[in-house]
Amino acid sequence: MSLFLLSLYFMINELVYIIEYKLLMINSTTVEMVMLFDWMSLLFMSFVLYISSMVINYSQEYMLGDLKLERFIILVVMFVLSMMLLIISPNLISILLGWDGLGLVSYCLVIYYQNIKSYNAGMLTALTNRIGDVALLMGIAWMMNYGSWNYIFYLQFMKFDLSMQLIMWLVILAAMTKSAQIPFSSWLPAAMAAPTPVSSLVHSSTLVTAGIYLLIRFNYALNFNMMYFLMFIGTMTMFMAGLGANFEFDLKKIIALSTLSQLGLMMSILALGEYKLSFFHLLSHALFKATLFMCAGSIIHSLSNCQDIRYMGSLSIQMPLTSCIFNVANLSLCGFPFLAGFYSKDLILEILSMNYLNSYIYIIFFLSTGLTVSYSFRLTYYSMLGDFNFLSLHSLEDSGKIMLKSMGGLIFLVIMGGSMLMWTMLSTPYFICLPFVMKMMALLVTLFGMWLGLEFSYFSLNYKLKSLYLLEYSLFFSTMWNMPILSTFGVNYFMTNLGKKYYLSIDQGWSEYFGSQKIFLNLKTMSLWTQFIYMHNLKIFFLLVVLYGLILILLFLYLNSLY
Repeated sequence: MSLFLLSLYFMINELVYIIEYKLLMINSTTVEMVMLFDWMSLLFMSFVLYISSMVINYSQEYMLGDLKLERFIILVVMFVLSMMLLIISPNLISILLGWDGLGLVSYCLVIYYQNIKSYNAGMLTALTNRIGDVALLMGIAWMMNYGSWNYIFYLQFMKFDLSMQLIMWLVILAAMTKSAQIPFSSWLPAAMAAPTPVSSLVHSSTLVTAGIYLLIRFNYALNFNMMYFLMFIGTMTMFMAGLGANFEFDLKKIIALSTLSQLGLMMSILALGEYKLSFFHLLSHALFKATLFMCAGSIIHSLSNCQDIRYMGSLSIQMPLTSCIFNVANLSLCGFPFLAGFYSKDLILEILSMNYLNSYIYIIFFLSTGLTVSYSFRLTYYSMLGDFNFLSLHSLEDSGKIMLKSMGGLIFLVIMGGSMLMWTMLSTPYFICLPFVMKMMALLVTLFGMWLGLEFSYFSLNYKLKSLYLLEYSLFFSTMWNMPILSTFGVNYFMTNLGKKYYLSIDQGWSEYFGSQKIFLNLKTMSLWTQFIYMHNLKIFFLLVVLYGLILILLFLYLNSLY
C-alpha cells in the first residue's frame, strides 16, 4: 500500500529518483549498483508484493502437509526478490542478476514435485530461458562501447546508433524467451508442473511479465523494423495460444495458454508504440490471472489432484464461493464491462481500430479476442454448468478458509482495479472517435466468442472426435502447432542420431582405420618382425652363409659356361 501511494506521489509530481552505488571499475567502465524509482517501478512493485503476499498466505493451506514447506516459502520469497531487483534496475548488469535469479529459482520451483515430468519441464524451462540470458550477456558486452551499463541514459539519443540497434535486437530476443513468444512458447505450459501457488505468481506478475517489462523500459529505442517484427510475433502468439486453449482439457494448461495469449496482446500493443497501455494491461492482467490460478488450485485440491476438466461439472453447486470468484476472474479476462480486464482490453482494441493498420492485424486481434472468450466459456461450461462427472464418493466444498481469504483479497481488485488504474495511470484520457460498428465490434466479438465456446463444448461432448482427420487437427492445435515436439524431440533426437552416425563412421570408422588403429597395427607388425629377427639371429646367420655359398657356386657355374 505504501509503495502504491508513493507511486501516486511520484506520478503527480513527475519525480524520478536514481540511486547509484559504485562497486568497482574495469577498463574505465564503472560497475555500479543502480536503483531507479519512478511511478512505473513503484506501481509494479506494489502489485508484485500484494499478489505475492496473497500467494504465500494461500500456500500455507495449499501446501499443508508438505515436509519442506519452509523451503518452498523461501524459494517463493527469493523469486519475488529477484523480480524486485529486475524492476528497479536501469542497469544491464543488475538486471541480469534479477533475470538469472528468476530463471534459476523458477527451475527449482518447477522441479519441486520430484518426478520425471517435472524434471523434463524444468530442463525445458531452464534451457529456453538460457537463450535469453546469453542474449543479455552479449548486450552487456556491446554496451561497453558507451562506457556505462546504465541503458536508461542512452535509449533516446542513441536510438539510431548501430550498437544500440544490435543491443535492442538482443534485448528483444531475451524478452521473447522470457515472455514465451513464438518460437519459444513450449516452456510455458510445461512449467505447469510447478505447484499451483507458483503458477499463480509466475503467470501474473513475475517471470513471464519480466520480458514485457524490459521491453517497456527499452521502448524508446525501438525502431520501425523492430516494432514490425514484434507486432507479427505478438499477434501470432496471441492467435496460436487462443486456438490451442480451445482444444485443451487440462485446467492449469488452459489458464497457462490464456496467459500466453495475453502476453501476445501486450507485446503487439507495445509494438504499436503504446507502452503505457501495455503496462496498464500487464497490471490488470496480473490481478485476474493470479485469482484464476488460485481458484484452479482450490478446485484441484478438492478434486483429489484431478486437473482434467472433463471430470468436473456442476461445481457451482458444490463449491459456490470458489465458483463465484472463478467466474468473476474469467469474465474479467474476457473483457466483461466494468471489470478490471475491460478497461485495458477494450481500450487496446479501440486504439488499434483507430490506427491505420492492415486487415491482417485487425482480423487477428479481434479473432484472438473472440477465441479468449470462447475458451473461457468452454471452461465455465465444463466446470460449472455441465453434468457432474467426478467420483460418486467425494467431499467437494469451500473448506479452505485461508485459501478463500487469499482469493477474496484479490477479487476486490479484480472488480475495482481496472477503473482505479485507469484514473491514476492515464493522466490524459484517450479520445476515441470511431464509427458505431467499429465501436461495437469488441462487444460483438465477445458475444460471438461466448456462443462459439458453448457450441464447441456441446459438439465435443455430444459428438466424440471419431474422425481421424478431426483428431489430427485437434492434436495439432492442442500441442501449440507442434512446438513442444520441435523444442524437445526436434532438438535432441536428430542431434543424438547424427552423433551416433558420426561416432560409428568417423570415430570408430575412418579415423580408426587411418588414424590410431592403423598406426598401432603398423608399429606392431614392424616390432614383431624386429623381434623375430632378434630371437632367431643365429639361424638367420647360418641361413645367410648357406645362401651366400649357393650364390657363389651359381656365379662360378655361370662364368664357366661363358668361357
